[in-house]
Amino acid sequence: MAAKIGTEASSSRSSRDNRGESVVADVGRRRSSCGYCRSSGRTSVAHGLWAHSITADDYQDLLDRGWRRSGMFLYKPEMERTCCPSYTIRLKACDFIPSKEQTRVTKKMQRFLEGVFDDKKSKPLAGEPSNSSSAVKEITRLSDEKSKEEDLHILSQQLDSVVHTWATISEIPPGVQLPKASIKRITHNKRKLISGSEGLLYTCSISFQIAANIKRSVERNESRTMRPNTDSVELTSEISPNVIAEKLAGLLNQHAGFAGLVISPLNGHLNFYCDPKLLPSGKKAEVPVGADCSKHNHNHNHMVNNSKHPHKKRWRLEIHLKRSSFDPEEYDLYRRYQIRVHNDAPDQVSESSYRRFLVDTPIVFVPPHGDGTVPSCGFGSFHQQYVIDGKLVAVGVVDILPRCLSSKYLFWDPDLASLSLGKYTALQEIGWVKENQAHCSSLQYYYLGYYIHSCSKMRYKAAYRPSELLCPKRYQWVNFDIARPLLDKKPYVVLSDFATLQSGESSRQVSSETGLEPQLQDSDQEDLVESPTDEDLVMMEPGSEGSEDGSDPEMDHVLSNEETVDGDVNSILIGLKNIRMRFKDIQRAFGSGERRYLESQLLSYKKAVGPVLSECMVYSLG
Repeated sequence: MAAKIGTEASSSRSSRDNRGESVVADVGRRRSSCGYCRSSGRTSVAHGLWAHSITADDYQDLLDRGWRRSGMFLYKPEMERTCCPSYTIRLKACDFIPSKEQTRVTKKMQRFLEGVFDDKKSKPLAGEPSNSSSAVKEITRLSDEKSKEEDLHILSQQLDSVVHTWATISEIPPGVQLPKASIKRITHNKRKLISGSEGLLYTCSISFQIAANIKRSVERNESRTMRPNTDSVELTSEISPNVIAEKLAGLLNQHAGFAGLVISPLNGHLNFYCDPKLLPSGKKAEVPVGADCSKHNHNHNHMVNNSKHPHKKRWRLEIHLKRSSFDPEEYDLYRRYQIRVHNDAPDQVSESSYRRFLVDTPIVFVPPHGDGTVPSCGFGSFHQQYVIDGKLVAVGVVDILPRCLSSKYLFWDPDLASLSLGKYTALQEIGWVKENQAHCSSLQYYYLGYYIHSCSKMRYKAAYRPSELLCPKRYQWVNFDIARPLLDKKPYVVLSDFATLQSGESSRQVSSETGLEPQLQDSDQEDLVESPTDEDLVMMEPGSEGSEDGSDPEMDHVLSNEETVDGDVNSILIGLKNIRMRFKDIQRAFGSGERRYLESQLLSYKKAVGPVLSECMVYSLG
């Protein structure tokens, strides 16, 4: 039963006696409203199978013929007839080259885990469950503007204390009213406009207010006594905003409450820096012994070391891979994700629909063998959980197969949208494939589901480079850079017709033959769509709109968009209860009319799954 689908052989296929059998029921052609373009009157057409069970080998081969699954239901778009042609897209993990944006996502997560990422977008929403973990509460607290103002208020209080200390030792005239300190944050935009402001966090102009108050106090005393005071005249001439700022800066840099910040006077202002190395040229400041200023990031706004914020919180990320099963915590996260990210109505996100979509699986689990043919987790359907400090924040639903990790769906905590968890988890899954090649040499690819060039929300998948698209007719893999200019002109293209570009022909030569103008790939285009590798949300299960027997009279006797298949259906494996027989051995059991009908159904099935799989999988008749 050696199987070869398209240009790739199932070299990892081993004895089916050890890996179970595939039993499928053909539900024929299905029509439904398009879940991507949402255009009125436009429909998606797909061939469907209901899988009672399917081996990892057989499902891998179905993937390589353009099939996907939604729970137990397998479907394959009929590319020439559907409004949004869906191309299977994959990436060879060892060849993956991360883009600048993808590298930034990884660094952003690292900063977050180290406690120095200012998560401005993640704010608590009304009605958030009160049992949220302390980690998420702290994350959202740090992103709240009120907490930022509170930090500045604490700094201002400490500065007030230092000002009173200075006033005592400086013997300023009695009755001088000391102003309240007001420390202001330097915004990123202002920092860019100020020369030498790298590392500048805060500034304060209290020195000007103190000097003005001293001057007014002296003038009032002179007006009351009607004669100048020699001491006061000397004091006002010596105490200028510049002098006051220098005195206060010296005291502040010795103040334990400001350990980790360096204060430098500049033109009467007090400037707060995160690193002494970043002070303006020629400036020096006393730094308390043992103060570690280098650990501060100037982009982070919560720098206060006090009793309320003694240390930055570091988060612990754990990634767990477990076999597909129902988990109440996962369902709660999925429900919040669907309602808040996809705007689903609450009554649409039921536990039963969740189970059908993301928990139920027909893939027969294959345990690890230890012989290099199966990874340590085995083959089958899995949920990869991302847990931060004990709180579940994302779940990737994946199928691990002989040649790939196939990403089916991802859902994540809407409160952490700014962490780009869709991109981050995709990078983790690519890394998983790389790591597990040591345990299973055939495991090389990362499948991202369907790529729909006409759907802008799906184009992010091509950002994982170098990717390939599956030719919908000959099932050969074609580099995305070759496919893109073709798809820019026409949504459905037999990609293998243009694969000669890989042999060294220029895109201009091919374009002249096809009438298509070449278009350059924008390799620096960033992934602007914060959407994970989500699968088709419109599940075309049995019972979807279509004729009762799943056939379409208008399309009878019309070849599909696949390779030419002979009309011999005698070798198809038929299942009837516990009996397994080839069609040629049981066809006499049917009347002439029934036999002709069944032969037409078997031929349609053979064209959809291919000659080899039609003889390997069991076509169930009940």
